[in-house]
Amino acid sequence: MILTFLGDHVYGRGICVSSGSFIEAFARVKISEEATRSTLTRMVRRGLLRRQRSGRRMYFGLTPASAEVLKDGERRIWHSGVVNDGDGERWTLVGFSLPESWQRQRHELRSRLIWAGFGPLQNGLWIAPGEVDAAGVIEDLGTGVKVFSAEPRPPTDMQALVRDAYDLAGLGERYRAFLRRWDQADPAPEAPDDLARSLTLLTEWLQIIRTDPRLPLRHLPHDWPAEKAQRVCHTLHERFRPEAAEVAARLLDAVPDETWAER
Repeated sequence: MILTFLGDHVYGRGICVSSGSFIEAFARVKISEEATRSTLTRMVRRGLLRRQRSGRRMYFGLTPASAEVLKDGERRIWHSGVVNDGDGERWTLVGFSLPESWQRQRHELRSRLIWAGFGPLQNGLWIAPGEVDAAGVIEDLGTGVKVFSAEPRPPTDMQALVRDAYDLAGLGERYRAFLRRWDQADPAPEAPDDLARSLTLLTEWLQIIRTDPRLPLRHLPHDWPAEKAQRVCHTLHERFRPEAAEVAARLLDAVPDETWAER
């Protein structure tokens, strides 16, 4: 939720925002002050936010790491989209054989692979559609990881392979649940204003699309719900935008980011 707020109202503006602004914004979606303060502190420890004092108040600004996360979120929501209707059949393969004692590294690698759109083909071999730059995925994991680009050949059944490598049923249900909640005349009627609706909408949408590997449409079920869900998300965001921006402008206590000129 904090990343959604930062992406919509802070990213690209060169400002730092007071903790009070976060607290007031998230109170609209029933997140407590304690939870908000705790999350801000964790994000500072993880290098996703930086503190900046102005007078007696503490403000929070973006770091290069959080700016990259928000840039990626912006690309996924507004540019790349959820539908891969290209006609190419190139796939990226990552193979790895890490020692059993490297349990932390194995878990970290699998998490990165899922984030990057890979699915497990078999033990130690993962695939992702298209040409994926895997350098950032495997960095700092040593020489136990290999990357290839390949095309399927008969008798490979790509639809069966995709079903085995990815949880299509789970992903499809997440899109359908999103539509059940948001594809209606008056979505989220319990929300106090369109800022709360916008924050909830985009947070739920990002949680879905960050797990969507954008598989080729021809390998997906004919009634795949992603495209309709995306239209609903974009339409509602435009509908909520004016009031959301107005409410955010009223509650934002911000100061210039001292590091902005350095980026």
